Amino acid sequence: MRIKDWDNNLKLRLGGEFAYNLIFWAFFPFLSIYFAASFGKGWAGILLMLSQSLSVVANLLGGYCSDRFGRKRMMVLAAAGQAIGYGLFAFSSLPSVSLPLAGFFGFTLASFCGALYWPASQAMVADVVPEEHRSGVFAVFYTSANIAVVFGPLIGSLTYSNNLSPTLFAACALCTLLFVVLGRSLKETLPVSVAGRFKADAGQPWYSFLSAQLRDYRVIATDRVFLLFIIAGVLLSQTFMQLDLLLPVFINETVHTTNLFAFGDWDLTVTSQQLFGIIVSENGLFVALFTVVVTKWMLAYRDRVVFVSGALFYALGIALFGHMSTFWGFTIAVVVFTLAELISAGPQMTFVSRLAPEHMRGQYFAASSLRFTLGRTIAPLAIPLSSAIGFEWTFWLLTAIAVLSAVLYYVMFNVYEKK
Repeated sequence: MRIKDWDNNLKLRLGGEFAYNLIFWAFFPFLSIYFAASFGKGWAGILLMLSQSLSVVANLLGGYCSDRFGRKRMMVLAAAGQAIGYGLFAFSSLPSVSLPLAGFFGFTLASFCGALYWPASQAMVADVVPEEHRSGVFAVFYTSANIAVVFGPLIGSLTYSNNLSPTLFAACALCTLLFVVLGRSLKETLPVSVAGRFKADAGQPWYSFLSAQLRDYRVIATDRVFLLFIIAGVLLSQTFMQLDLLLPVFINETVHTTNLFAFGDWDLTVTSQQLFGIIVSENGLFVALFTVVVTKWMLAYRDRVVFVSGALFYALGIALFGHMSTFWGFTIAVVVFTLAELISAGPQMTFVSRLAPEHMRGQYFAASSLRFTLGRTIAPLAIPLSSAIGFEWTFWLLTAIAVLSAVLYYVMFNVYEKK
């Protein structure tokens, strides 16, 4: 399915989300360094866990509300909330103001609203795209996001000097623009059958939606296959989320400068922050170049093979990261890490859309993203853990967790094939 044949909603989102992702990735990879410098590694890990625990709540709420109030309304409200959050963060990080705690609250608000946005945006794809084309559409969105990952960290590595405010102000302005454009141009895609289901509940007390939400998520939790999918995903996220959490701290503390190239008496040397920006950009570049190719390649294999092999490559990648100290060593590790990412991305979203009943699509996508929101809640523990047991043992522990997730995926497909 070619982009020119897409629904106009998807074309609009593709452009807007690419611009937002470009700005986001110019500052996001450096947040753990910023918060560690402001609060210390221990408090930075705890505060990031707190921020992401609120995103878990927002994610589940966003799934229900996207089915209850519509995809468009939730996406527009979320964009407005992100604009306010990034505005507060930007103002608080100005050198003349320097209020890191207020900045943390701004970041938390933006993360909360981002978690509200995601389930509605994913459900919209499932609403307007036939099942046989969904993997391709998800892959294009994933590729777009990773093109932004190529350039965003490079921009950030050049502009970051303990002052995030210019980039954060740009994020605030872009989210404001996204709020206006989505509000004016986006069309609602909520299926009539789903809207009718919720209209039948009109006139109920305000708190009834909470009990209904808990009831629906309890139904999801009884789906053994989906529950195993979530648990394995949360464990696996402890591995791949360290690219933005533990790895920048690790490189900042263990690699002060390194040579990229050397010719005779001439060499190209970069700082630890620039090295990290290059590594993240490499990851984005490889994903942008090879997502569609690898997604098509994976269609030749059973889902069991795809899921398990992806987890095992993640295990190998994180193990390599913990034992590298040069640019080329980190490049080898990021190649393995990216291959794991490419193997897993498209097929997992297609798997969720296959499991989800039409009237609970938003909630299934919201629950599936617990792999990321709940995973990101736990993942910052790796930062203070590295202080307690050292970087080497922390990376080995993350490797073991990735292997465990591969085992759970194997068990999941045994249950799935027996249904």
